[in-house]
Amino acid sequence: MAPNVPLRLTLIEGFALWRGSEELRIATSGQRLIALLALRDRPAGRIHVAGTLWPDCPTDRSLAGLRTTLWRIRRSCDRVIVASPSFLWLDADTEVDVRSLVTIARRLIQPEPSSGIADLDSVPLAKLVGDLLPDWYDDWLLDKREELRQTRLHALENLARRLSACGRHAEAIQAALAAIHLEPLRETAHHTLIEIHMAEGNWSEACRQFQRCQRMLRKELGVEPSDSMRRLLEVRPVTG
Repeated sequence: MAPNVPLRLTLIEGFALWRGSEELRIATSGQRLIALLALRDRPAGRIHVAGTLWPDCPTDRSLAGLRTTLWRIRRSCDRVIVASPSFLWLDADTEVDVRSLVTIARRLIQPEPSSGIADLDSVPLAKLVGDLLPDWYDDWLLDKREELRQTRLHALENLARRLSACGRHAEAIQAALAAIHLEPLRETAHHTLIEIHMAEGNWSEACRQFQRCQRMLRKELGVEPSDSMRRLLEVRPVTG
């Protein structure tokens, strides 16, 4: 093995563990253990991990399952998980795509990000829109998936507004559309896109987007757009 080759873990749109350019073969139980630790920002107790991954088993059996899973993981990669007698955690040198995305998203949400607005270039929009382990249905993953979704939605909307403020309207539209794709019924995402169209001087596009949002809200939720969204279009009369 090559101990100095960096490890890279991807969880967006599916699990994969890479050592350099080599994808490592990890059994399903091992994937779930690695993912569980990767989505935590601190060590996890062995009993907690065992109970989370094997909730229907007695404690002694779940701990036995955990020991077996650790042994199998180490046969493929002996350094992705660090273990003490009571705790487990992901090796600090492992690059995790979710952690990188959360760092970028949180920076975008801040009022004055120090790095400017280069994030559309540094992170593909497909990653910001992609789901966290979409084919997994584990109960422990639901809250993490929703937390990440909300973080990305706010980041995309803020990014769209900042790009528009800098005159980069085409990129701003793509970021706003990504937010809408992630949550089609989120009114603030439609609101942001309408504002961008108006900032660019495309009043007809702004009206069309309002109408799309209105139809969707009526059909799916039986509600009308908010007054604040309606007032956006009062800046200039709409004819036709």
